[in-house]
Amino acid sequence: MSAETLELLAVGLAAGVLSGLFGVGGGILFVPALVVIAGLSQIEAGATSLAAMIPVAAVGAWRQHARGNVRWRPALLLGLTSIAGIAGGAALAETLPEDVLRTLFALLLLAVATRLAWSARRPGRREMDGPGPEI
Repeated sequence: MSAETLELLAVGLAAGVLSGLFGVGGGILFVPALVVIAGLSQIEAGATSLAAMIPVAAVGAWRQHARGNVRWRPALLLGLTSIAGIAGGAALAETLPEDVLRTLFALLLLAVATRLAWSARRPGRREMDGPGPEI
């Protein structure tokens, strides 16, 4: 097995653990790893990450559903409306230069990380003693 294959297997395992633990999408790890390790372009890494997430999302949702943690109505609303968004986003990504696309992805990661860090420092923001409201 090549070093690249071993590195990608390690990233896949780490993404699976993080997805199961935090519910994060593997794209947070997959996209940068595919760019750095596999040498894919930003758009190829994004598209490959989406394809890789199909089995991850299916297994994760199945396991969490078995524990009663999935709220299907919001999940379906988000999933179905995301279809239109992905079509538009993919078309836009095809028009952007590689460096712009990579910078925008990095800014997205920074914005998400900042938002999560900010919300984590405010205790009592959301009660953790039960499931959230049904939408």
